[in-house]
Amino acid sequence: MPALVRKDLGAALKQLADERGLTMEELTVDFEVAMAAALKKLYGEAQDTRVEFNVDKNRIRAWQFKTVVEEIEDFDKHLTLEEAQEIHPGYKLGDKVEEELDLKDFGRVAAITMKQVMSQKTRDRARAAALDEINARAEQIVTAKITKIERETFFLEIPGSNLEGVLNQRNQIPGQVFRVGDFLKVYINRAMDDRNGEIYVTRTSPQFVRALFDLEVPEIGREEIAVKAIAREAGYRTKIAVQSLVENVDPIGACVGARGVRIQNILQEIQNEKIDLIPWSEDPLEFIASALSPAPVLRVEANEASQTARVIVPNDKLSLAIGKSGMNVKLAARLTGWRIDVKSEERAAEEDASSFEELDLG
Repeated sequence: MPALVRKDLGAALKQLADERGLTMEELTVDFEVAMAAALKKLYGEAQDTRVEFNVDKNRIRAWQFKTVVEEIEDFDKHLTLEEAQEIHPGYKLGDKVEEELDLKDFGRVAAITMKQVMSQKTRDRARAAALDEINARAEQIVTAKITKIERETFFLEIPGSNLEGVLNQRNQIPGQVFRVGDFLKVYINRAMDDRNGEIYVTRTSPQFVRALFDLEVPEIGREEIAVKAIAREAGYRTKIAVQSLVENVDPIGACVGARGVRIQNILQEIQNEKIDLIPWSEDPLEFIASALSPAPVLRVEANEASQTARVIVPNDKLSLAIGKSGMNVKLAARLTGWRIDVKSEERAAEEDASSFEELDLG
């Protein structure tokens, strides 16, 4: 049976491989799969075929397989023992018979099918390669270019990738304004959606701010300072607890930087969202008191069994401790993992007096 020979085929595939960033081995496999799909289109979906493409000789060969049976139920899959033994007398019932196909009948419809399948395969491989590259950069910040804005969603060009970044409104810092052509930093999560060749990124995650500190504070990369906990309400405030792992290294000072340069770079990126740098402490009372920054704390009463704490603050600092819409105390609770009940000094005294009176009555 004649094979199909195309002198320009190898060169065309080589060009396609270069354009898609694929190896010739990968593309050859795709070609053979596509060719098999095209042959099914030509000879029937039930056809069992094998395709071999010799790149060096630009030659394509194909075979069909049929099972030797007593009675044919499917002409695409079966042949009789008599038909098989005409090909070779050694065949018996149950054997698989391989027969080379005549590719001179490889028509236009089959060629179009092969082109469609191969195109999809190469796109899938290119997308998978791009996604692998992005996954290697997961949990990191990249600087991306805004290429399109639709319904308050930014579409981004991710450097070094064929995937399109998507920054939807929920993942944008409130109040920030960007235009097409602007560059901005975004955080790549591990959770990705590449069904449409897209990758979802964020600027509102607490890990975005943490990654900004990783970029600005080399002591974190050198493991001289550890980020122990972080809590964030994007556009309002971030609380980040840091600890020195090396003697004589001030974790707060290192994060602020000389003349405040490091912290200012971070604040500029997040639209001057407030950042509270909290010294980490193994003592929960001390850590809870620090977490309520910028409010001063008079004392902390903790119940370790229930992980609840009552925090007493000066009368005129109650609103500062609680924060707008209760956000300061909520962030302190997220940071520490404790439920925190903030009381003014006056209110705490009243509650204590009431409890004392009830105790006396008892």
